Amino acid sequence: MDTPGFARTWTVAEAKARLSEILRLADEQGPQRIGVRRAFVVVSERMWREKAPGREPLGRWLVDNVPRGLNLDIPRERGSRREIPFASDDGE
Repeated sequence: MDTPGFARTWTVAEAKARLSEILRLADEQGPQRIGVRRAFVVVSERMWREKAPGREPLGRWLVDNVPRGLNLDIPRERGSRREIPFASDDGE
C-alpha cells in the first residue's frame, strides 16, 4: 500500500526485517512511511534539516519575544505577609 507523498508504505514487520533498505530508500527516494494504524515516517537527516532548520532554544525565544512597552500594574501586596526578598526598606 502506497500513500501519496511517500515513496512507499511499509508494514511494521517489513520495516523490522528491512531497516537498512528503508534507511537507504529514505535517503535516495524520500520519506518512507511505516505502519497503517499508527503511522511513522522515516526521512533522511538531510531532508529533516532542510524542512525544519535550526530551531532556537525556548529560552532564547522567550527573551526575544517578551512583551515590551507594557505598563503593567503589579500590586505591592498580594495578600501575603511574607517579606519580599531582595527589597530594602529605604525604597531602593
